[in-house]
Amino acid sequence: MRPIVTLLTDFGTADGYVAEMKGVLLTHAPDATLVDVSHEVPAHDVESARLAVARYWRRFPRGTVHLAVVDPGVGSARAALAVESDGRFLVGPDNGVLSPALLAAGAQVVALPLPPRAAPTFHGRDLFAPAAARLATGTPLDALGDPIDDPVVRRTPEARRLADGGIEGSVIAIDRFGNAITNLVTLGGGAIEVEGRALPLQRVYADVAPGSPLALVGSNGLVEIAVRDGNAAARLGLVRGARVVLRPAPRA
Repeated sequence: MRPIVTLLTDFGTADGYVAEMKGVLLTHAPDATLVDVSHEVPAHDVESARLAVARYWRRFPRGTVHLAVVDPGVGSARAALAVESDGRFLVGPDNGVLSPALLAAGAQVVALPLPPRAAPTFHGRDLFAPAAARLATGTPLDALGDPIDDPVVRRTPEARRLADGGIEGSVIAIDRFGNAITNLVTLGGGAIEVEGRALPLQRVYADVAPGSPLALVGSNGLVEIAVRDGNAAARLGLVRGARVVLRPAPRA
């Protein structure tokens, strides 16, 4: 099977930065299949990139190389990483963007040396893309750099149980539809309290009338707040960090 390299960046597609990275990848790994996950991560938003990586990195076949470059600290003293985790490889800056793979059992990580002629403002092209290409063509992880035992790891904040039995959480992301994704998990019914509203948990968006707000469990297993055929973030004034409370359904 041809090697697969995925790309996630905040570069957009207007300026040619992504094309430069692809040129390096295909020069050193000409048989690679390049998959654009997204280049529309909000600029410098490491947390959004981390959450995106968490969604897809294990969905690809073993041996896939994931290149994730959202790197507001480019050129600073932050390390550059290559990771082998659960049969996949990830390459990117040491700022927490690779946390989903770092948290998996058995993950191995090395610090990548900076090539002498690397542009200090474009490690995506001059450092990360060449490393990803080497992994895609079979170079072992330990040949790329020295092991590191203290990479930066970001975690989703944990919800907490309140004295009255509710579970307090927060909005951790807003997707492109305006759905507010929370850190709440539930296997039963109940309601979500947010911005003075109580939204009963539904199964799908179509369970309510167009334009109506609702809460449901999304495809990633987390509770999200939505507006059918609309934008919940705009309608309800929701932003990352907004407080939400799960009121579990009473037990029969």
